[in-house]
Amino acid sequence: MGIAVIINAMLGWPLGLTMLIFNIPLVILGFFYLGRYNFLIHTLTVVLIYSFGADLLAGWLPASGITDDLLLNAIYGGVLGGIGSGLIYRGNGTSGGTGILARVIQFRTGMPINQIYLFTDGIVVLIAAILFGWEIGLYSLITLFIWGVVVDYVLEGPSVVRTATIITDKPQEIGEAVLNRLRLGVTSWSAQGMFTATKHTLLFCTVSRADVDTLKSTILAVDPDAFVVIGHGHQAIGGVIRHATQEHISHDSPPQKEEEYTTDSTSHTEGS
Repeated sequence: MGIAVIINAMLGWPLGLTMLIFNIPLVILGFFYLGRYNFLIHTLTVVLIYSFGADLLAGWLPASGITDDLLLNAIYGGVLGGIGSGLIYRGNGTSGGTGILARVIQFRTGMPINQIYLFTDGIVVLIAAILFGWEIGLYSLITLFIWGVVVDYVLEGPSVVRTATIITDKPQEIGEAVLNRLRLGVTSWSAQGMFTATKHTLLFCTVSRADVDTLKSTILAVDPDAFVVIGHGHQAIGGVIRHATQEHISHDSPPQKEEEYTTDSTSHTEGS
């Protein structure tokens, strides 16, 4: 899209036709790396609708945007574009252009989309800044960053669960303390320090964000020498979820089985 806008401004080529021409080699690249015919059908549908829609809406919408405030254009353009691109990616397609290249790089490297966009579209933004002014280029970077963040959010969802990895020599005591205080199940593995060759136990569980501090204090109260790592998780499926606040936990009630971790801050998932 960015390259097409630049060429449209320099040579006056129709925006939609220019986008279509530049998409052809990128679609071929995506065909071999992103799912072949399934990718091709979805992406060609999006590219055709997007290309013809751009020319169709050009006569209805002002070229400078629906508002004269460049910051609003940058923010809302990034949000709406990111939502659209994220939904397209979830459907195993792309919006064409550098989006195909970004998706290929993501699959090959595992990098987040927002970082990849800064690389793949950085040269386009630089050229746009030279042609249209550095102020426009800086606003374009804002749009690019927001676009990538929103795409990642649509693809992966919010980080609603925390994961805890604990290395300790008191696994039984910690497991019982966590279960009794937070009603969280814990999974254990045998572990060994590679430098000292000392035997340890590795514990794993998931916890809601609201209970992270309680979990850490519970662990360290039992074993001050425990090594604790708190990570981010986007979703936990299966396991046992406890619907109770810490102050109103019934230790005698059996755990309930559910399908998926919820965003309720009073919910917990058992890691085993």
